[in-house]
Amino acid sequence: MIRSIWINLPVKDVHKSKAFFTHIGFTPNSSYGVRDDSASFLVGDGQLVVMLFERSSYEGFAGVDLPAHLNGAEVLFSIDAESPEEVDELARKVIEAGGSVYGEPAYKDGWMYGCGFIDLDGQRWSVLYMDTSNMPLG
Repeated sequence: MIRSIWINLPVKDVHKSKAFFTHIGFTPNSSYGVRDDSASFLVGDGQLVVMLFERSSYEGFAGVDLPAHLNGAEVLFSIDAESPEEVDELARKVIEAGGSVYGEPAYKDGWMYGCGFIDLDGQRWSVLYMDTSNMPLG
């Protein structure tokens, strides 16, 4: 049975990316990613692991040469939040840590509150609070 999911991402500078994700609230995972060319984080209740690898290390184990510029639109990573305030706080931390917000925090359809941000390497993320008590049926 599957016990967890790991997302592996290439990054330009592991140390800067590690500082970014630590600042926005990801939990450093000291069990993995302790070399100079990698970092590891636990997200949520620990069932999701995000691994960051310097490009050359990533290319080596993924068996692929990465293009010079990744546009970050290949995948959208979504994170759930416990409240609208948590969404606002994460958006603020992203800016403080050097990332950018591409979708300002706002309500959608009256029951979802979220924002979108871009990390230091151009990967897109979304953060979403869902008030399921107001979610339409169907």
